[in-house]
Amino acid sequence: MKYLLLKHYRGAPEAVNSVPMDQWTPEEIHDHVQFMADFAARLEGTGEYVDGQALAPEGTFVRYDGEGRPPVTDGPFPETKDLIAGWMVIDVDSYDRALELAGELSSAPGAGGKPIHEWLELRPFLTAPPTVTE
Repeated sequence: MKYLLLKHYRGAPEAVNSVPMDQWTPEEIHDHVQFMADFAARLEGTGEYVDGQALAPEGTFVRYDGEGRPPVTDGPFPETKDLIAGWMVIDVDSYDRALELAGELSSAPGAGGKPIHEWLELRPFLTAPPTVTE
């Protein structure tokens, strides 16, 4: 079972340790990034890690709007311009294991070295519906 873990900053409920990253010290940023790397490396060892990346805060909405019409816009964004800061794909045996890993990832350190307790969105990959055989 594959799951996508989305790291939301803005638009999700506020984390316990909600000091924005641009106010962290270089050491706090290093510790946070190291935590993420160590977490991914451990999951690589168990075969549960698929991929993950941090994302830049900028983004553009794109859609097909008809022949000859510009498809790029600066919206529609929620009022907060929700920021998805990164994502990780895991491949686990059960939903319970996905919840366990998401909870652990939520404990990444932030300002003051304290866990962020950030909200993560856990989304299963869409799979083919079961087939009926007679």
